[in-house]
Amino acid sequence: MLPTFRNFTKTALCAGLLLAATGCQDFLEEDNRSTLTQENYFTSAAQAQSAIDGLYNRLRIMNAETGYGESVWIGVELMALHATTLGQSFNNNQIINQSIDPSNPYFSSVWNNAYNGIGAANLAIARIPAIEMDEARKKSLLGEAYFIRAFLYYHLVRLYGDVPLLTLPIDASSPDLYPERDPQAEVYDLIISDLQTAEAAGLPAVDRTGRISTGAVKSLLASVYLTTAGYPLRIQANYQKAADKAAEVIDANSYPLFVTKTVKTKVDSAVYINLHNNAGKNQGELILQAQYAFGIATNQISHYVIPYFVGISKYNDEYGSVVPTPAFYASYEPGDLRAKERQFFFSSYPSSKNPNQIVDFKTQALYKYFHVESATGNGQSDENWTLLRMPEVMLIYAEAINEASAATPKAYEQINAIRRRAMLPELSGLSKDQFREAVWRERYHELAYENKAYFDMQRTRKAYDVVNNRFVDVVGFKGEVGPAFQEKYLLWGIPSAEINNNKKLTQNPGW
Repeated sequence: MLPTFRNFTKTALCAGLLLAATGCQDFLEEDNRSTLTQENYFTSAAQAQSAIDGLYNRLRIMNAETGYGESVWIGVELMALHATTLGQSFNNNQIINQSIDPSNPYFSSVWNNAYNGIGAANLAIARIPAIEMDEARKKSLLGEAYFIRAFLYYHLVRLYGDVPLLTLPIDASSPDLYPERDPQAEVYDLIISDLQTAEAAGLPAVDRTGRISTGAVKSLLASVYLTTAGYPLRIQANYQKAADKAAEVIDANSYPLFVTKTVKTKVDSAVYINLHNNAGKNQGELILQAQYAFGIATNQISHYVIPYFVGISKYNDEYGSVVPTPAFYASYEPGDLRAKERQFFFSSYPSSKNPNQIVDFKTQALYKYFHVESATGNGQSDENWTLLRMPEVMLIYAEAINEASAATPKAYEQINAIRRRAMLPELSGLSKDQFREAVWRERYHELAYENKAYFDMQRTRKAYDVVNNRFVDVVGFKGEVGPAFQEKYLLWGIPSAEINNNKKLTQNPGW
């Protein structure tokens, strides 16, 4: 349901952990707040800080678990047509077979978590301005709230299309308690406005503890501009805006790529481990991550990517929830470092019971999310979930400037830097159409299974035909698993419970 004040007060004032490098325990203090109200809580700088800290758990929205072997990020990946499941999840198989309906918990999970987070952000945005505190700090805290509200609406509008646009706190007497859906264009206007406010809020240029930075704001804004330049809004001028904003992040040179090293002609090919280990958290090219830490907040990301109970970890379950299709794995160019064993993928691993025994999976699994520390350690995964990293920003720039004008030397350098790291030859001399598809292909291969491909399908209306190494119209395209893609799956269904509880809501076409 859309959040009433009762529903989201706990979220705004009590829930959520920002797992920074220091001071984590401050967020875990027990506090009896049963008598708190909107009026008596937001009265001090400490309370303002606590309210904003409580918003950070909303960055974990795509990691919400919806059932056995199910997580929202997995549902999004299964809709992108290049993954299957080897596990026992009924809902995952429904997505693959395109037999899912609006009552599915995947749909309600994102809707409810997003609106509860938006409700908490709205409350902070409304109440913090009246608090007597350092004005620069106040402005910065509000910037974080605006970013998180924009982040949540960005997920809602891409997944559901037109959605209720709520910007004020809601209680039982509010006229917006049962709102109508607002046009996507208006939702995007708010998202852009919120991010521009956050951009000017005096946030640090870079943050290595997990908090929102100006770099993160600019990166998300570049993504929003690129999305709105594509379907369904097709605002052509936003390609240049996307390129300009991405260029600001690139030119700042604050997020260096994790790089390979050569020692006596032998290549250290463990570069990509920094994407999913503890040592690399919030470092290098990682612009923004959802934070986790053992003893505070853990997840099952690593559990999901291991083929079904192959016995290579200390986890209670190895779900086999999301497994790359063999055809997608084969679409990587010969010699691509990312496709080599234990880079983005792996096909075998020592048994957890007998390290001398190598377990052959008989397929390629996602090493990109395999958390070695917990799998071979205590069985409690606390790897971070990456929301934004530098290769995405680089590819946004390359695609956007090519659409706005033409592929420039700077555009080539962005894609070629990624390719050089993957030990692939550089690109040059491509036509506009060839360059466009080269960037799309690089997005599929570099950002594989990071919840980018489905949203790319929405904005481009194209799917990657990996068997023939080409891009085709997504509607009607039959991928490696499941039936041909149905047009209705370009959006998710509005959750059935919302339709039943709010008669002003309408359902998306085909659902």
